Amino acid sequence: MKITYWSDYACPYCYIGEIRLKKAIANVPELGEVELEMKAFQLDPDAGEHATRDTQTRFAKKYGLTIDHAGRSVEHIAQMGRAEGLDFNYAETQFTNTMDAHRLTKLAQSKGDPALAQRVVDALFHAYFGENKELADKALLQEIGVSCGLDANEVTDLLDSDQYRGEVIVDEREAARYGIHAVPFFVIGQQGLSGAYPVEAMEQVLRETLKSLPQDPPAQGMQCGPDGCRLG
Repeated sequence: MKITYWSDYACPYCYIGEIRLKKAIANVPELGEVELEMKAFQLDPDAGEHATRDTQTRFAKKYGLTIDHAGRSVEHIAQMGRAEGLDFNYAETQFTNTMDAHRLTKLAQSKGDPALAQRVVDALFHAYFGENKELADKALLQEIGVSCGLDANEVTDLLDSDQYRGEVIVDEREAARYGIHAVPFFVIGQQGLSGAYPVEAMEQVLRETLKSLPQDPPAQGMQCGPDGCRLG
């Protein structure tokens, strides 16, 4: 089974939603091998290369909250992440442009190795929420790409060019065509899930999807036809 989802590395619910999905998949072993494909969705395509304000202040301004209210909201989200076992320091995140992070993901996905691509996705999320790095930092992206198994020269060439920028934009335009205006958005079988659903809800969707998938025909028993009898 392949599950496609739109996500951004600066989105706390995307990180939480992905880990919950993985837990749900682990609870349904009869699914067999499941491939996750992340598609790009930038929360702010116009974000700069360096963070300009702390998370609490940015949260307050964006949602029209007091600083205290914003601080409580940020901590509540952080607690959700930590409850899933994540190293989740939301208050200390450094919000920057994520285009290059998505382009690095596209490079990893181009290798036809889902495990490699997933390592890059996981490393980028951890760098942002766990280590509070600026994801527009090309030196950081170079380090992440190489540590996950990508060729150093290929990563350098990527970061020195606009390679895969078009593919990122295609993902975002596809999301717009589908009416996806917020992330995470998961496509599981014929169902679309918008948001970081609880593990139990995701597991239910997975089981419903499994029931709707075409099943392998049962093994044939002994039978005879014009050409003779099939030996058991």
